[in-house]
Amino acid sequence: MFKKYPPKRFNFEKIMYRIFKKPDKFNQPVLFPGLLFIAISLIVLMFFSSCNADLSRNGSAQNTNEPDNKINGTQTGQENKSSQTGLPKVLAVESFLADITKNITGSRLEIETLMPLGLDPHSFEPSPGDVAKIAESDILIINGSGVEEWLNDIITGANDKIIIVDCSKGLKNRIQDENSTEQGLNESGQETAAENGTGYRQEGDPHFWLDPNLVMVYVQNIKDALQKSDPQGKDLYNKNAEEYTSRLRELDAWIKEEVKIIPPDERLLVTNHESFGYYADRYGFKVIGTIIPNFSSASSPSAKEVSSLIEKIKAAKVRAIFLETGSDPKIADQIAKETGITVVTELFTHSITEPGGPAPTYIDMIKFDTKTIVESLMPGS
Repeated sequence: MFKKYPPKRFNFEKIMYRIFKKPDKFNQPVLFPGLLFIAISLIVLMFFSSCNADLSRNGSAQNTNEPDNKINGTQTGQENKSSQTGLPKVLAVESFLADITKNITGSRLEIETLMPLGLDPHSFEPSPGDVAKIAESDILIINGSGVEEWLNDIITGANDKIIIVDCSKGLKNRIQDENSTEQGLNESGQETAAENGTGYRQEGDPHFWLDPNLVMVYVQNIKDALQKSDPQGKDLYNKNAEEYTSRLRELDAWIKEEVKIIPPDERLLVTNHESFGYYADRYGFKVIGTIIPNFSSASSPSAKEVSSLIEKIKAAKVRAIFLETGSDPKIADQIAKETGITVVTELFTHSITEPGGPAPTYIDMIKFDTKTIVESLMPGS
């Protein structure tokens, strides 16, 4: 039905002839051999150039591992100590620990802080970026004693060469009561020193840093770790640690003078959670109770516990409840309505502030809290 035609074949010479033909005076085409030669040469040149480009791409693909290894090697060298300075990379979990560390290192080392300012370490949840920062550090500075419980889940996957500095190492923990069964205590309420696999302890009250006298131990522990990782900075770390310890002694003496304004029988504290125990012990205060009867602010009180606290406040004639920054004031406001007690907010206990804030350093933080407490409890306030 349909007539089949053979497929047309590509005739290179015929095409080139038509391209370069020129009619002569008899109207007959004339082929220019020179132009044909040039055209063929250009086509052949383009063909081989294309082949070379493919070979080049294939060669690059085969050698991909070589430049990547160099990049990874550079990154690996920077994961621990800086390839330029050879100095350790230091990461402090809490901002007040970073400030203490900076006072020991001076400008020799750059100290990074893991947690954002104003964040409660009890409720901190590290992001993948935080985990990467930990893995890339040489020295990780923590408070210890259970504050960084979240660290247990990630430290096993981090750099196994990290030096973990437990700042509270060597200090004796306060415990809740003689019948406490909180983690870190046995059934009789006696202190335990069980390790949790990360080199730091989980037991009792971890808020040592609110007593400057105990922070002197922090300074010693940090200094020892820095000298181990960076022996060439030993003299500098010794000198700075001694100077900062002297400033802590001055702070301790200053607090003792400030609280003298408050009669001893009126140095009564009610706080958001059990954090001011060491401060109270050092400076003659008595903790009547806490809204959250736990060392961690991540817990919640029961209705019975709130009712019991209200009765204690009325019986002791407590004048103020002190809340840390970021605390939910709802329960405190409820207690205040039933007791007439004053609610004092904005105590800085777990974090320092921005440089322009009221507590830009650890020492400023303790001074600010002391002034706030004294002004709230002094006669006539």
